[in-house]
Amino acid sequence: MVLSSSFEDVLVIAGLVAVEGLLGFYTIFLSRILELGLSPVFLVVAGTFVGGVFLIPFAVLLERKKWPAKITPAMVFQLVLISLGGVTMFQGLLLLGIKRTTPIVASITPNLIPGFVFIIAALLRLEKFSIRCKYSQAKVLGTIVCLGGAIAMSILQNRTSSSKHLLLPGESVNWIFGCLFLLAAIIIVSFIMVLQATTMVTFPAPFSICVITSLLGSFLTGSLQILVEGKIDVGTPDLSIFIIFLVVSESIISSACGVYQIWCMSKKGPLLVSIFSPIQTVSATVLSLMLFGQSIKLGSAIGMLFMVIGLYVFLWAKRKEHYEPVESSKIDAQNTPFDMENPLLS
Repeated sequence: MVLSSSFEDVLVIAGLVAVEGLLGFYTIFLSRILELGLSPVFLVVAGTFVGGVFLIPFAVLLERKKWPAKITPAMVFQLVLISLGGVTMFQGLLLLGIKRTTPIVASITPNLIPGFVFIIAALLRLEKFSIRCKYSQAKVLGTIVCLGGAIAMSILQNRTSSSKHLLLPGESVNWIFGCLFLLAAIIIVSFIMVLQATTMVTFPAPFSICVITSLLGSFLTGSLQILVEGKIDVGTPDLSIFIIFLVVSESIISSACGVYQIWCMSKKGPLLVSIFSPIQTVSATVLSLMLFGQSIKLGSAIGMLFMVIGLYVFLWAKRKEHYEPVESSKIDAQNTPFDMENPLLS
């Protein structure tokens, strides 16, 4: 079914807002589950495996005709790289970073993803960008405002609670390494988002990509854990069946969100998808207020406002740039493999 451009835009934007809202709830849920003693590595291995298995029927029923007739070595390399980077390396570095810093710092770093995606796409000449184009300038401004609002909101909202995590002199090295781990995790996942979009060109099947990368990522993560520690530790042995059921359910929801994000990347590019990631921070903050009675500070509310303004400016510039004559943008289309702002699939 072919969707009209306006309806597709509304579907993508509304869907991404909903997805980031769900992921915000997922973040809060995971923090509570981990407090009960569930092993983070086991959560990664089991969650990605369950999510991948759940999506198999959808991949077979909906995308069987979209599977490539021939699996090339380049395609296999891309899928392995997505699995290794998006599951094993990203999750591992993120956990190491949280262990050496604080959850507060870890909650701020994902808001840097849009900026890194923008830089990566520009450096690889995959992003439609010209310094002389006013709409490109507006995209940069909107990204900066959105990121600034997200970071300010995270810092100001958690300033009170951060006082309990003051560093001792001997902990400075651990803190530095923790921040570097978090930064590396965000850079890796930013590259993975760009790689997912390019993979969709030759393998236009988001369900199938999620199945393959989830199962392979689960296997790689579990294998690494066994090599390092000799076993996969579940965590506290007295976890109830109900808690395990909730973890499985949330893993399935998270996998479904990942499929939708990949589909949006194939339609609008990874930059548009990544620019919505700060909404996850807003969602987590609002849900913390509603579920646990945490207050929203004035500075945090102002940060939310700047996020909305920055997001609106970016979307406005993207829409205007789409209709701008090619001559005014001064971009040589022949030197650009594909435009990250336009659909990747014809």
